[in-house]
Amino acid sequence: MLRQVAEGVLIHDSEFIESKAVVVQGKAGVLLIDAGITAEEMAALADDLRELGQPVVAAFSTHPHWDHLLWHAKLGEAPRYGTARCAADIQAFLSNPHWKDDVAEELPPEIEVPLDLLGLITGLPAGTTQIPWDGPKVRIIEHQAHAPGHAALLIEERRVLVAGDMLSDVLIPMLDFSAADPIEDYLAALRLLEGVADDVDVFVPGHGSIGGADQLRARIEQDRAYVHALRDGGVPDDPRIGPSAKHGWEWVSDVHAGQLQRLAQRSERDGTPG
Repeated sequence: MLRQVAEGVLIHDSEFIESKAVVVQGKAGVLLIDAGITAEEMAALADDLRELGQPVVAAFSTHPHWDHLLWHAKLGEAPRYGTARCAADIQAFLSNPHWKDDVAEELPPEIEVPLDLLGLITGLPAGTTQIPWDGPKVRIIEHQAHAPGHAALLIEERRVLVAGDMLSDVLIPMLDFSAADPIEDYLAALRLLEGVADDVDVFVPGHGSIGGADQLRARIEQDRAYVHALRDGGVPDDPRIGPSAKHGWEWVSDVHAGQLQRLAQRSERDGTPG
């Protein structure tokens, strides 16, 4: 179930949209990043960690989308963190009495997802640059691409970048249309990730395939080219959309079409791109 991608860093692959949970081994237990999706998978992950004698001592959600905020009681009661903006955003989401219905609309009926512990995270003070835990230093690289308070995490001594919902080989850049300038937010985030590329041997996207140092810059450039094409009104030459899309991921073309429409609507409304 768990596979090692670097010394002291393991991942679990979910069958649901190739989601990745990341385990970082520390002195007394593990840091669990984006715990997983289904009840069965998270319970099995908890069992695997118990067999390793590595309880969860801290957890972190990279951003405030439901599939990165799930939890299972078998994982324990370790503190669960996110950025301050991430925590504020999910608290606002949970204040809607119909939020479970909103999540259910995005799920296939055969997927059993435990929702009772969703989003129960503590926002770290604004500007926090390191996860508070007794293990390898994990740098928080906060940005506003994709979702408010999104964080990439650099496990410095392991040279692993946990990218959240960026740098995917199956998902295109998905903009946060609640932001004032989602295009520039995304480009700024890519510049931040590019700034640490020399310190990375392995990167883990939230969905899709992990990659090595040689692939990191290529994925950054691919995402930048897509966002530039959106900004400039061009047609992206991107294998993640159109006939070349990976089998089972054809719906990403619909996401692309939706983003084009929303950008056009914004431009008509206020005369500004993005």
